Amino acid sequence: MSRDSFLTGNEVTFQDDEIIVSKTNLKGHLTYANKLFLDIAGYTEQEVIGKPHNIIRHPDMPRVIFKMLWDTVRDGKEVFAYVINRCKNGDHYWVYAHVTPSLDMNGKIIGYHSNRRVPQKEILNQTIIPLYKQLKQAEDLADRKEGLLNSENLMSGYLADQQLAYDEFIMTVGQNQRRGYR
Repeated sequence: MSRDSFLTGNEVTFQDDEIIVSKTNLKGHLTYANKLFLDIAGYTEQEVIGKPHNIIRHPDMPRVIFKMLWDTVRDGKEVFAYVINRCKNGDHYWVYAHVTPSLDMNGKIIGYHSNRRVPQKEILNQTIIPLYKQLKQAEDLADRKEGLLNSENLMSGYLADQQLAYDEFIMTVGQNQRRGYR
């Protein structure tokens, strides 16, 4: 059985006051993972340090979101994103991620730092999960390269319809839902 097909459908949660933390090098390989990261994902420190952060990538997560995330932090900017991750045992968990570049004394990017919090279920259920399903379907309709382009075009159209940049969309999605917009 391939790793991508090993999913239990069980969601793991963590507390609102807990923060999952990880750090990576420039290539996205883990250099640090806090105890909560290890506990939730079900890995030991030895299993993750030096490995690509995508060791926890869930197959339902649209690649376009990661492309936007990496493009943003590589440009030296912070980014927020909703992400579904997969645990070692096939369970999954949702996070609201805040990713920032880590800088040296001269302002040069030397890695990346991510804090993840519990996302609001309402935001996930009403906006993020339906959007991600559409993006993932667009990606799956073609080969990897064309699929990513399809998903990028869909996301661009979605943001254009709302007259928002991606970061504005992420920051306002919770406010809009509380006001009854979608």
